Amino acid sequence: MDLPVMPPVKPMLARPVARIPAGMHYEAKWDGFRAIVHRDGPEVVIGSRTGKPLTRYFPEVVAAVRDELPERCVVDGELVIAHEGRLDFDRLTERIHPADSRVRMLSERTPAALVVFDLLALGDAALLDAPLTRRRAALEEALGGVRPPVFVAPATTDVAVAREWFERYEGAGLDGVVAKPPDQPYRPDARVMYKIKHERTADCVVAGYRYHKSGPVVGSLLLGLYDTAGRLQHVGVCAAFPMRRRSELVEELAPLRMESPEGHPWARWADEEAHAAGRLPGAPSRWSGGKDLAWVPLRCERVCEVGYDHMQGDRFRHTTQFRRWRPDRDPRSCTYAQLEEPVTYDLAAVLGRSGG
Repeated sequence: MDLPVMPPVKPMLARPVARIPAGMHYEAKWDGFRAIVHRDGPEVVIGSRTGKPLTRYFPEVVAAVRDELPERCVVDGELVIAHEGRLDFDRLTERIHPADSRVRMLSERTPAALVVFDLLALGDAALLDAPLTRRRAALEEALGGVRPPVFVAPATTDVAVAREWFERYEGAGLDGVVAKPPDQPYRPDARVMYKIKHERTADCVVAGYRYHKSGPVVGSLLLGLYDTAGRLQHVGVCAAFPMRRRSELVEELAPLRMESPEGHPWARWADEEAHAAGRLPGAPSRWSGGKDLAWVPLRCERVCEVGYDHMQGDRFRHTTQFRRWRPDRDPRSCTYAQLEEPVTYDLAAVLGRSGG
């Protein structure tokens, strides 16, 4: 491979802001795997956000890149999988599997798509120092005729359209809106863009905690919600606490600590068969990297309010933010019924829509 921008390249990043700023270039925020794709003739490299290759996990995308992208180019985009008209992150994570046979089977059963939103190199020209307006124009010209499963991300410079996207696209599984300064060059691994994400609140049962990697202080609270069958399902964690607060939480939660998980709703967390029947903490994960997932069970008597931005199926997609304790709430009242459901919006309509 001999390109003017060589792998690995870490993508340009965004920092969170509360409101959609005016005077920007706007795109939807895709809920997938960020990917920098290098193509030099038959050679294709798909790099992850950390620079590690994803190429072997997405053979159908490699084939599509050879069919649809320019002969020599570098693009920034997102790998996504759609299911029933919306993005499905769980099916995407299933691809990170050591068995090539399983990867091939999933590539046929649940094929991924590549949504491209930036052009870093074309032919012999590196475009990293070009302003976004020029890169976007070159992207639309070079990829104007691409066919699925490769797409050019819709974009607009109209803040009113961006606000509409923010409200409507969540129903298709999108995360929010990204705002980019139109004169901004491409800066790998720098937070020079802006992301605006949905945020809601939920009252959850605090059913346990994990220790912090630094020592015997709380690393994360384990959160649960009751389903319609009355089972407490593990839905996520909240983990962003100052170190002093982590230490205080150990003492604060001590009266609820159980010496043994016996009698706890998640007592069978180490049993693989139990995971097939419900969401439990400590499940084996390809993303755990050998981390210690042991946890401290608590009597399910305490409720906290957390902020969250997005649900993926029956769990919080990202780490939640602790808001406050809710001593007024009965833990049994913390059910999925309280969660807001975004109005359904077909992902195909997002990808087939042009900006303004």
